Amino acid sequence: MRERSLPADEVIASLARTKEHDYSYDRFFSTMCSRPHPIAVRAHDMFLETNLGDPGLFPGTAGLEEETVRMLGELLGCPQAQGYISTGGTESNIQAVRAAKNRSGKREGNIIVPASAHFSFDKIGDLLSLEVRKAELDSHLRVDISSVEALIDEQTAALVGIAGTTEFGQVDPIEELADIASEWGIHLHVDAAFGGFVLPFLDNGLKWDFSLPAVSSITIDPHKMGLATIPAGGLLFRNQDCMNALETETHYLTRAKQTSLTGTRSGASAAAAYAVMMHLGREGFREMVGYCMELTRHLVRGAREIGVEPLIEPVMNVVALQVPQPPKVRERLMDRDWHVSMTREPKRALRLILMTHMSHENIDLFLADLKEILADIN
Repeated sequence: MRERSLPADEVIASLARTKEHDYSYDRFFSTMCSRPHPIAVRAHDMFLETNLGDPGLFPGTAGLEEETVRMLGELLGCPQAQGYISTGGTESNIQAVRAAKNRSGKREGNIIVPASAHFSFDKIGDLLSLEVRKAELDSHLRVDISSVEALIDEQTAALVGIAGTTEFGQVDPIEELADIASEWGIHLHVDAAFGGFVLPFLDNGLKWDFSLPAVSSITIDPHKMGLATIPAGGLLFRNQDCMNALETETHYLTRAKQTSLTGTRSGASAAAAYAVMMHLGREGFREMVGYCMELTRHLVRGAREIGVEPLIEPVMNVVALQVPQPPKVRERLMDRDWHVSMTREPKRALRLILMTHMSHENIDLFLADLKEILADIN
């Protein structure tokens, strides 16, 4: 730390120079986050000093969080759902499994997740001393139900299904997982960190949320397709019983018990999520998701014109493109300032997310570069 103070304008100028080293969202195909909606930024700034870790001091902000959770629950088929605004999908997934473990009493049990599950579940196994059993995927890159059934036993604390997988944007057969969870009497958690703000606005007939009675908890991230500021995740439980399994006594705060993982929690994130949901409403989100899906269709059409097929027909605004030598193609694209990622083995492919910051024009530029790169490699 400096001994003497530095004028504020010099500090800000230094920060501006540092930020110039960051890349631009205009060239990002690899991220499930986007620029926050302007109203989210305004709301965030209004609540910077609020701490939901001690909600009795900030009753107005606590009320905003409660209303945000209610709206999320309504979106996911259960207006009475309980939960809180977390730091993101990782925290939400940890807490959902922790609640399942605490309720089950299986101190050294296991959880069953799809092979396509987010890496947060590997962290969960380590943190909670649970065996993470990974079920195989079917030909459509959804979890294979027969594989799940082969892995389940009396020590299984929870089943996990994904509604919008990170790599493929695929939705697991949650209805079938719900039947298994109901039969065994165990917790079913749905990780819809990305899909939670996409699937409700698509007319695809899929059932994956609290409308299925066996679904116990859902992860949904407002800072992804919800256009809130970072970090703003969401964790919802069907009822208060699940939440009670997370309670910790907080002896010196304004409330006697706390259910969140972190102690100090920013009220600004909850305010940002609330502001966007109130401002856009279902109509605005439907329009936004429609735009992202049109970008997705545009990309797939253009890719096919240059001889590139997706691994699966996109379910949402995530595309995995089959190209020869994916690592080399990715490297060459990165050299041209296109920020793309890859899926894991055994289905290596280019992974592209079509978010609100992308445009039809940039997709065309990307495809032109991809065509050149593929011609050079071949």
